[in-house]
Amino acid sequence: MKSHGWLTPQSLARRVEQSLEAQVRASHSSTHSTQNSRSSRAVLQPSPTPSRSRKPPPNLRRPFTHTAPRRARPPAEDPAFRSILDNPPELVRAGRRHGPGLILLAVIPVTAFLLGTWQVQRLGWKTGLIAKFEDRIVRPPLPLPPRVDPDAIHDFDYRRVRATGRYRHDREMLVGPRMRDGEQGYMVVTPLEREGGGKAGEGAATVLVNRGWISKKLRLQRDRPESLPTGEVEVEGLLREPWKKNMFTPENRPDKGEFYFPDVKQMAALAGSQAVWVEQTMEPGLLEAIDMEAKGIPIGRPAEVNLRNNHAQYIFTWYGLAVATSIMFYMVVKKPPTDVARRVRMNKEWS
Repeated sequence: MKSHGWLTPQSLARRVEQSLEAQVRASHSSTHSTQNSRSSRAVLQPSPTPSRSRKPPPNLRRPFTHTAPRRARPPAEDPAFRSILDNPPELVRAGRRHGPGLILLAVIPVTAFLLGTWQVQRLGWKTGLIAKFEDRIVRPPLPLPPRVDPDAIHDFDYRRVRATGRYRHDREMLVGPRMRDGEQGYMVVTPLEREGGGKAGEGAATVLVNRGWISKKLRLQRDRPESLPTGEVEVEGLLREPWKKNMFTPENRPDKGEFYFPDVKQMAALAGSQAVWVEQTMEPGLLEAIDMEAKGIPIGRPAEVNLRNNHAQYIFTWYGLAVATSIMFYMVVKKPPTDVARRVRMNKEWS
């Protein structure tokens, strides 16, 4: 028996199904009509510019889940990550590595080597010169001729000569000060007037004789009468070249009787003699030298070559400086790394 007041489950399901199918058909029809109207509008209206293109409608659907976005992994979890400890910094010199000082340091050893080589040549020259002078000294003395050519004195330097004549004490000159055994004094230069001047007149055969050293306290002639022989004397000494003045010696002042170095030509013009310089030689004993010094008698020089020969020391000095500066130059150019640099390099190699 059918009931008209109540719906059975089968009739309810059928009605729901029919309503859903009606909704689907309605949605399809509305979609087709919307597309047709849009196409017709597109034909009638111009296409919009790209700058004013419509944005797509936002998605009105809600997300299915509310899960938070996943965070990025930390760098330490990346297998390709390298930290500062894995790649330590290197010590780098800032700016120029070497400046002008390196050029100067390179020039010093070269210059010192050249100077050392030059001193080797000077040593050979000085040794030969001393040997030549010593050979002249051991020869017997020559009688000094009345007239001596000043240009020939160079070939007879340090040659022993002998001359006879009278001292002109009125024209005596003191050169100094000079030191002997720690005491200050002067060299006594006296013209020796000889015979045999010929027609050249008075003083043609006169020569200058460096008689030797006296103490400063006996510089006046009245204090040393025994040093002023009046008769004829024989002088034996060395024929020497004129002296050369150095840059530190002051000029002579002959107007005041002050002579700081033996200017042979100047002194010869004042004494009226030849420009010939003879240095008297003697070898007194100790007691005799003390007695002569006390009486003011000039003490002559020994017959020996007193040229300075320090070139061997200069050779050692210059070559030593060349070696030392060469080592310094090598150490500057090939400077080993410091301890910090070594540790950094070793750490980098271990990584």
